[in-house]
Amino acid sequence: MGIIVLAVAVLPMLGVGGRQLYRAETPGPVKDATLAPRVAQTAKYLWLVYAGITFACVVALIIAGMPVFDAICHAFAALSLGGFSTHDASVGFYNSTAIEAVLIVFMVIAALNFATHFRAARRLSFEPYASDPEARWVIRLIAVSCVGVALFLWHAGTYDTYLTALRHVSFKLVSLATDCGFASVDYNQWPAFAPVWMLFLSCVTVSSGSTGGGLKMFRSLIFARQSQREMMVLVHPTAVVPLRIGGHALPDSIVESVLAFIFLYFMTVAILTFALLASGLDFVSAFSAIIACINNAGPGLNEVGPAGNYAGLTDVQKWTCTLATLAVRIEILTLAVLFTGTFWRK
Repeated sequence: MGIIVLAVAVLPMLGVGGRQLYRAETPGPVKDATLAPRVAQTAKYLWLVYAGITFACVVALIIAGMPVFDAICHAFAALSLGGFSTHDASVGFYNSTAIEAVLIVFMVIAALNFATHFRAARRLSFEPYASDPEARWVIRLIAVSCVGVALFLWHAGTYDTYLTALRHVSFKLVSLATDCGFASVDYNQWPAFAPVWMLFLSCVTVSSGSTGGGLKMFRSLIFARQSQREMMVLVHPTAVVPLRIGGHALPDSIVESVLAFIFLYFMTVAILTFALLASGLDFVSAFSAIIACINNAGPGLNEVGPAGNYAGLTDVQKWTCTLATLAVRIEILTLAVLFTGTFWRK
């Protein structure tokens, strides 16, 4: 929703085309799924939805008992999945189930495609969510993970009751899976399976067209379906097996671009993790820091866990994490286009 979408809304008024920027910023298979014939109008629709949901989040947080100033700040952080809080203890400062529940709802909303939100609002129906394969899988994955990880922690004796485990797991898991990064408890003290699974979810959970980072659910679905297709072709070499998402066959060019993106994503993770290891950081801190930074999730494990921060890293380590933050989250090619003479010609 940031500088590129805003520029797309403004540039046409200056006589400068904005559709190229929109296509470069929009993830893979949804490049042509505009809401209006003109990109500027599409950007206005998206900003209207974004502002409306933010206002609703502010009101809900105030009703839940959060002070007005804090509610505004936390609503901005929740809808942008930025995770910043007005307190060092983050959301854990309030120790409020109601506040955590409100933030869970709006973090999930922010993790879904904002074009889907607009269609749902225009039709006054939940049908667009039901027909969106990304939305279905995001909600399924989060719901199953919350129930399963809470059961795991309760069985492991981390919490005395299942409901207590479910409360803390639901908030922290949704916060990490959506790449927000709000903290309520120190999950670094949980058995290793739980925090590592949450870091994995931060890579794949959010939808394209959302404010989250990582691979995006659409790319994850394409990667999974392509793996299934390859296994089918091995069994039936002469079969023609189109790759379908949401009932629509995708051209091979999109599949190939997604596979290339995923390869570059994991190669970036590997290279930058080795860079942190070479600088002297331990493996768990190094790997989790790169995963957290490349997905813009915030906290990692060990030294960079929720009870710590990145302040203790050396300058080289901080620059490495900064590079991870920029590597995938910002569309570098999109920004580079702004500095070419061809783009600015009428």
